Amino acid sequence: MMRRGFLKTALAAVGALGAASFLQRRGEAAEGDFPVKLAPEAWKAKLSPDQYAVLREEATERPFSSALNENKQAGLYACAGCDNPVYSSATKFDSGTGWPSFYAPVSERAIGSTTDYKLIYPRTEVHCARCGGHLGHVFDDGPQPTGKRHCINGVALTFRPGATTIAS
Repeated sequence: MMRRGFLKTALAAVGALGAASFLQRRGEAAEGDFPVKLAPEAWKAKLSPDQYAVLREEATERPFSSALNENKQAGLYACAGCDNPVYSSATKFDSGTGWPSFYAPVSERAIGSTTDYKLIYPRTEVHCARCGGHLGHVFDDGPQPTGKRHCINGVALTFRPGATTIAS
């Protein structure tokens, strides 16, 4: 009996993920006045197809597909679109979700957010404050001291080993 319940739950989850992928809006990343602006053709030339899909079309990479999810080195994570430092290894934690997760950005000025209704209910979408590239989402189930989980697409990031803070 428990096996049947587990299978129903697993099938519902797979269906929800499939629906989420189907319902995802495919448009240019967060609208706004960002310091770094490129035409779609220039972004396509600069980014890999996967990076373009996530950063510019707000797609989501498959869970557990990014090497950065398992990265344990000290350093900074920067936006793959414009090299803006957005997260530090000092705030990275293993959420078990399959995406790199952080409890805080390097600075509140490094990221921006909008409300996303792609899954019917509201979620907080995170984007790079410099280029508007879609990074991921923020949830209220993270560890202290913030209680936040910044669930970030690894393909939207590059990693710089070394210092874990940025100069103010």
